[in-house]
Amino acid sequence: MEIQSLAGKRVTIVEVGPRDGLQNEPTVISAGDKVALVNLLSAAGLPVIEVSAFVSPKWVPQMADAEAVFAGITKRPGTRYTALVPNLPGLERALASGVREIAIFAASTETFSRKNINQSIDESFATYTQVCERAIAADVRVRAYLSTAFGCPYEGVVAPEKVATLVERLLALGAFEVSVSDTIGIAHPALVAQVLEAVLARTAASRVALHFHDTRGTALANVLAALSYGITTFDAATGGLGGCPFAPGAAGNLATDDLIYMLDGLKVDTGVSLSKLSEASKFIGSRIGHRLPSRHALAVSGGPKSKPPVSN
Repeated sequence: MEIQSLAGKRVTIVEVGPRDGLQNEPTVISAGDKVALVNLLSAAGLPVIEVSAFVSPKWVPQMADAEAVFAGITKRPGTRYTALVPNLPGLERALASGVREIAIFAASTETFSRKNINQSIDESFATYTQVCERAIAADVRVRAYLSTAFGCPYEGVVAPEKVATLVERLLALGAFEVSVSDTIGIAHPALVAQVLEAVLARTAASRVALHFHDTRGTALANVLAALSYGITTFDAATGGLGGCPFAPGAAGNLATDDLIYMLDGLKVDTGVSLSKLSEASKFIGSRIGHRLPSRHALAVSGGPKSKPPVSN
């Protein structure tokens, strides 16, 4: 696909900053600040916002206030507000909070699955079978993540055919979409092509999303590669927040700011206001105690303080 042919294309951004972005932050973010962040993201026009996770506070203490955050946000008509759930108790908490869309998360390798949720891949699918049946019976939509789809911090290379098989299995559980995830930010455009060719041989592009981390600075290039395969849904986190507590070395997510800047330049329609999104990034940046990795956020803030260059 030529760059010019992207003009007018519609792309859906799934904003994961409030959940995937904040879950690994060492600074405790108050429920009130999380509510404010979600409301700013809503005002920016994000169509999907992953608000929190109904997980054990023992394992992910940053998400302990999921109920309070869901109770506090102002829901914008047309925006989907989602939550991650690991099991039936988490689902019941989400249902009690009025959540109408959830996400489940499987892994592409046995070691990562054990490290992340203390279950084998098959055991996790047994758990998610129950979760999906209960959610669908409650008229709640289910999205799925497939972690370490481009490489694993413990097992290394992951065969694209294995990824394709697991995507099919997740869809068979009742998920409407699978977000194929580069958990450690190892993907590059050639690898994206290999994985997508295997996945799309079995699954329609409309049921596949991509979730990139920017560990090696290739996330935007990976989006361009995926657009040429007809993928139109991408996960991103405001300001480039993120990292995974169970994936050593994983850097932040693809920054929503950087992604929208690029897509705006390509005249791709997202419905997201970059200026309002920048307000959300500036706000959460003031709460986390360190600079956001987003290049766009850095640029609009005036950039790093440095001496003026010496001319030759």
